[in-house]
Amino acid sequence: MRAMQVTAYDEPLSLRELELPVPRPGEVLVRIDTCGLNFGDTLMIKGTYQEKPPLPFTIGMELAGRVVGLGDGVTTLAKDQRIAAYAGFGGLSEYAVLPAEVCVPIPDEMDAVDAAAFLIAYGTSHVALDYKAGLKPGERLLVLGASGGVGLTAVELGKLMGAEVIACARGKEKLEICRKLGADHLIDSDTDDIRAVVKSLGGADVVYDPIGGDQFKAAMRACNPEARLLPLGFASGEVPQIPANILLVKNLTVLGFYWGGYARIKPGVLTDSFRTLIDWYVAGRIKPHVSNVLPLEQANEALDLLRTRKATGKVVVQVSQPE
Repeated sequence: MRAMQVTAYDEPLSLRELELPVPRPGEVLVRIDTCGLNFGDTLMIKGTYQEKPPLPFTIGMELAGRVVGLGDGVTTLAKDQRIAAYAGFGGLSEYAVLPAEVCVPIPDEMDAVDAAAFLIAYGTSHVALDYKAGLKPGERLLVLGASGGVGLTAVELGKLMGAEVIACARGKEKLEICRKLGADHLIDSDTDDIRAVVKSLGGADVVYDPIGGDQFKAAMRACNPEARLLPLGFASGEVPQIPANILLVKNLTVLGFYWGGYARIKPGVLTDSFRTLIDWYVAGRIKPHVSNVLPLEQANEALDLLRTRKATGKVVVQVSQPE
């Protein structure tokens, strides 16, 4: 089988031929159709992600495909069943062996591109806004990095959950996509004063932040009393230092959030979220926004779209051609 692998940190991926893996008890062999890329994949390539597999390894945190082999003891899945999975890594490969428990059956209504763009982006935003922040109808939600893969889902889900959504992104073109997905107010992070605009709108009750840096600082100072802040990542490259005196004065809550960690500490949170999200998808209430689909051989170019922030929504790699 072919796979795009990290053979040295901070270097382009290499296309390599590997032996087909064999599922062990409790695992399934999956023929991968599509792989959704995430900012965390770029950090894995650098060797700076919170999980660091030994070299060489195959990146690709989320994937969609079809079960083609069953290990002993697997009873929850069947051969030829379509699934999506949060694998952590391994998605940029034509086949992968995965624990059966991380595979989510997907409905016929969901195509392979949508399935690969679904779990992390929607799952992250849904668990963050619903389970962690307890977003309520009528609250004001500020989404930083709103045109990115997770940012757009936060805009879409925030609106679906009844919030007044402020989307912050770079440039009119990206902001227009946010508006189409439900944003009530738009902030251009290149030209607008985030703090001033948010305060003029009445302040933020919940802040969703995959960016960090100066944007987090500005958002925190535009929060209403008892607001909740969700730092999800630091695409700016700067991890903000949070002044406790501001938290104290406004009774703010900062909620540390790593979506993937729930697979280990509380998997039921993820499975409950997936069930809700898939129901919303089938009902036509949500639809992944995929800006680019590239073949496996062009995975390096696909990753560059994330690094340079040229993508809006998700970037998906077509690993295997549909049969």
